[in-house]
Amino acid sequence: MEPMETQRAVAAAMSTASALGLAVDDAIVLNDSNRLVVRLTPCDTVVRVTPETHHAGHQVSPEREVEVVRRLAQTDSPVAALDARVEPRVVVHDGFKIAFWTYCESMQSPLIPSADYARALGSLHAGLRQIEVTTPHAMDRVTAVQQDVASRDVTPDLTSVDRHFLADMLRDLRWSIVNRHAPEQLLHGEPHPGNVLSTKDGPLLIDFENTAHGPIEYDLGWVPKKVADRYSSADQDLVDECRGLVLAMVAAYRWRRDDQHPSGRESGVAFLNVLRDGPPWPALDEVSW
Repeated sequence: MEPMETQRAVAAAMSTASALGLAVDDAIVLNDSNRLVVRLTPCDTVVRVTPETHHAGHQVSPEREVEVVRRLAQTDSPVAALDARVEPRVVVHDGFKIAFWTYCESMQSPLIPSADYARALGSLHAGLRQIEVTTPHAMDRVTAVQQDVASRDVTPDLTSVDRHFLADMLRDLRWSIVNRHAPEQLLHGEPHPGNVLSTKDGPLLIDFENTAHGPIEYDLGWVPKKVADRYSSADQDLVDECRGLVLAMVAAYRWRRDDQHPSGRESGVAFLNVLRDGPPWPALDEVSW
């Protein structure tokens, strides 16, 4: 977020927590990108603060995120829990959507062994098969990204050459994935390493705002290769195509006018260069800038 918006978001988190009866003296920003994640003390709660305009048109939903995690808690899935001291819902305040989560102490080493990562993701997928939540399809998100790439207002800094290249890449990979007609289920939607916490209780997944239906290979397209390789039941050729699609989507996000990811345009250029190198595609965590 921009500095002024960050200040407003922190103030909204603190005032909302106080209104709900939580003791709040200080706020520690854990992540500040397109939405804010802040730890409030001494009540020790984690607040996710999302601008109401966050990725408009992309079907991003903090409300759906809360509902999915609330239901997953009944399946013993490896997820960071909602804060049980407040009602499990999203509070709207000062232009922000605010939700409260349990603080999970991270291990000293954030590196999660591939076997543990894969086991946690497999357990999550099993839990997701046990619940029913209305979600968009994973390819609906791709369609929204295609619209961003086509819009010079949304992605004004893309050159004509890069715009056509990225549009073709998204179209071709989407078409190829859809036409495989792979089995589908409810997915996390974006289980990359940044959305997996290393805790004393093992890996816990967070950030379910992009939950969608689709093939499990779509989720595997977001994870390190050593993790995806442990899914013996997955179609690894489809996983590779999903990796390419993920790279194309992330490239497009980095070129949005309103993107506030710390890596900025530098990573946008890096992702375009990786896409131009062609398959087999690297995993998301292998791209550097």
